[in-house]
Amino acid sequence: MKYKLTLLLLACCSMMQAQTPVYLDPSKDIEARVEDALSRMTLAEKIDVIHAQSKFSSAGVKRLGMPDFWTDDGPHGVRPDVLWDEWEQAGQTNDSCVAFPALTCLAATWQPLVSSLYGRALGEEALYRGKGMILGPGVNIYRTPLGGRNFEYMGEDPYLTSRMVVPYVQGLQSCGVASCVKHYCLNNDEEYRHQVNVIISDRALHEIYLPGFEAAVKEGKAWGIMGAYNLYKDEHNCHNQYTLGKILKQDWGFDGVVVSDWGGTHNLDQAVRNGLDMEFGTWTDGLTMGATNAYDNYYLSKGYQKAILEGKYTTKELDEKVRRVLRLFFRTTMNKQRPYGFLCSEEHYVTARLVAGEGIVLLQNDRNVLPIQPKGKKILVVGENAIKMMTVGGGSSSLKAQHEISPLQGLQERLKVSDCQIEYARGYVGDVSGNYNGVTTGQNLKDDRSPEELINKAVEKARTADYVVIFGGLNKSDYQDCEGHDRKTMDLPYAQDKLITALASVNKQTIYVNISGNAVSMPWRKQVPAIVQGWFLGSEAGTALASVLVGDTNPSGHLPFTWYENLSQVGAHSFGEAAFPGIWREGKKIIDEEYKEGIYVGYRWTDMKKLKPAFAFGHGLSYTTFKVSNLRSAFDETTDGNMTFKVDVTNTGDRPGADVVQLYISDVKCSVDRPVKELKAFQKVMLKPGETKTVTLSTDKRALSFWDEATDGWKAEPGEFIAWAGDSSDRLTCKVKFTLK
Repeated sequence: MKYKLTLLLLACCSMMQAQTPVYLDPSKDIEARVEDALSRMTLAEKIDVIHAQSKFSSAGVKRLGMPDFWTDDGPHGVRPDVLWDEWEQAGQTNDSCVAFPALTCLAATWQPLVSSLYGRALGEEALYRGKGMILGPGVNIYRTPLGGRNFEYMGEDPYLTSRMVVPYVQGLQSCGVASCVKHYCLNNDEEYRHQVNVIISDRALHEIYLPGFEAAVKEGKAWGIMGAYNLYKDEHNCHNQYTLGKILKQDWGFDGVVVSDWGGTHNLDQAVRNGLDMEFGTWTDGLTMGATNAYDNYYLSKGYQKAILEGKYTTKELDEKVRRVLRLFFRTTMNKQRPYGFLCSEEHYVTARLVAGEGIVLLQNDRNVLPIQPKGKKILVVGENAIKMMTVGGGSSSLKAQHEISPLQGLQERLKVSDCQIEYARGYVGDVSGNYNGVTTGQNLKDDRSPEELINKAVEKARTADYVVIFGGLNKSDYQDCEGHDRKTMDLPYAQDKLITALASVNKQTIYVNISGNAVSMPWRKQVPAIVQGWFLGSEAGTALASVLVGDTNPSGHLPFTWYENLSQVGAHSFGEAAFPGIWREGKKIIDEEYKEGIYVGYRWTDMKKLKPAFAFGHGLSYTTFKVSNLRSAFDETTDGNMTFKVDVTNTGDRPGADVVQLYISDVKCSVDRPVKELKAFQKVMLKPGETKTVTLSTDKRALSFWDEATDGWKAEPGEFIAWAGDSSDRLTCKVKFTLK
C-alpha cells in the first residue's frame, strides 16, 4: 500500500527522534566463542577464512556450521551481484535496490540523525540480499576538487566527517551487517592510485586525514576497515605497519577486520606482519586479469600455508587474523539476534527522499527567483543531466536501481496538475553510453546535432519562457566523478559554460542546478540569479529536486566543502607538481606526492590566505532568513576544556525553515601555527517564522588541541581562545572569548 509522502516523512522524522541504534554483539561471551571456534579449526580452515574465494565472498567454516561470508559494494546502495569470478553482472532479477544519495549529499545535510536512518535503511537492504559486510562508508578528505571519488566521501572537514560517519556505521551495524569504512588512509588520488606514496607531516595526518576513521572505530565501533591502494612511508596501506599496526590496532584498539581493497595486496611478508586480516581481489582485481580462479594463489592462501608448514612463520599472526574474522562472523552471519531485511520498501524510498531534501544546497538566489511560481507560466528545462540516469556508472558504487526519477520527470510529475507548460531542450550532449559492468540504463541519449545547433535551439525556446531551469554539471564518466581517474580540470565539460552564458543573456529568470559530487568553475556565476547544488541523489533525484525548486521543501543543505572559484585557490595546487599529482621516482614505479599544504585544507587554507571562494564551507541559503546571535558560554570565561555554549537562532523570514548553526574555535596564541578557526560543533534547527530557539553546543578539550609531534599525542595549551557562531564559515555573527586553565 502506498502512503502519502507527508505522513511517511513525519513518521521518518519521529523515528529520527526516537531511534537509538543498538549494537548487535550477539552475547557477552563472544570472545569465548571465538577462542572455542579457533581451537577447533584446522590450519587449512584458518587459511581459507582470511582470503577471498570469489569476487565478493570468502569461505566460512562448513565443518563447524559457519556459512560463507559475502561482502558487497556501497556506500550508496547494495551493488548488484556479479558472476563468481568476473566483474560482469550475474543477471539476477532480485538484486535491484534503492539508490540513496551520494555521501557528499549526506554530509551536506549536517544532520547526524539522518545519517543514522541512511545507514539503517542500507543495512536492511544488504541483510535481505544476504550480505555480511557493506564496503563503506568513505571518509577520505576532500583535498582537491579534482578528486575522482570525492562524491563517495563526506567533504573536507574532519570534524563534520566524524560526526556524520558514526551514526551511519551504527545504523548499518544495528542490522547485523558490518560496516567496512574506507579507504584507510590518505586515499585522495585516483590516477595511479596503486603507485602514489603520500608524504605528509604527522600533524596533518592526525588532525585532518585520520579523525573520520578514528571516530568510526572508537565511537561507531566499526567492525571493518578497508585498506587503501596508495602507499604511506613506502608501504602499501593494505599492509602498513604504521597506519594499521600502530595507529589503528594499537593506539585506537580496533578489534575488527582489516580488509584489503580489491587488488591492494602486494607482499606476503607485509601482509602477514603488518595488519591485514582478509585479502580480496589479488590477481583478479579487474585491472589485470592474472588468472581465473586464482584464489589459491593469493598471498594469504596456499603460499602462506606452505610458509607456515616450512617454519618461516609461526601461527601467531595467523591466529590473530582468524580471531578477528571469527569475531566478524559472530557479529554478523553467526549472530542469532540478526533481524530480517527489507528490499526496496517504501520506507527506504522515504529515507532517500529525506536525505536528498535535507542535503540539496541553495547556493545563490538573487532577486528571489526561487522558488518557482508555476501557475500560468512556461518553464523550459535544459540539459542532458535533466534526463540522464546517474545511478549507473562511477566505479564500484554503480547500482542497479529499481527506479530512478530524473529531474525532468520529477518536475513534470509535480506540476502535472498546475496551470503551466514544461518544455525540454537538450542543450548539450555528453556521455550517452549508459552502462557499467553489464548494468544498462536502457536510455538512448544519442543526438547528432552540433553544439551550436543545440545551444541555438535552447536559446530560441528560452526567449519566450518564464523560467529556464538548466540541469548541468558532471556525470559518472571517466575523468569526472568516477573511480579510477581524477578530473583534469574544474571546468564544466561539453561546452556547458557557453550554453549557460547564452541562456542567461536572453532570460533573466535562469536557474542552474549543478549535478555533481565536486565543485565546478562558474565563470558565469554573476549572470545567473539562482544556483542549486543538486548532487547525485539516487532513486528519488527528480522528486527531491522538484520539491525544492517549487518550494514544497525549503532547502536546508550546507556545503561540506569549500567551493573555490578556480584551482589557484586550492592549497594542494599551490605548490606545484610535487604536491599534486606528485612526481615519479626514477624507474617510474612510485609517485611521491607531498601534502605541502599540511593542515591547511579547504577553509583553513582560504582563511589563512584571505581568499574569497565562490561559496564558503558551510554555506547554504534558504527561502527564509535567519539570525544567529547572543553566543555565550556556560562557564565564567575560564574552562578546564569541557565546554557548553548557548546561542540564539531566529527565523526572521516568512517561511518555516531549518538553519545549521556552526561553532568554530580560534586559538589566539599558540606555540605552533594553527588555522584561523576550526569547526568544533554544529546543529541543524527547524524554526517557524518569527520563532527563536536557543541551541546548546558542547565541545571538549580535544576541540582546543593540536597534534603535538614531539609527544606524539594531542595537546591543548593554556591560554586565550575565541568561539565563533554563525551559519557559514564566512558568516560568523557572534563570538565569545574564554581561557583554558
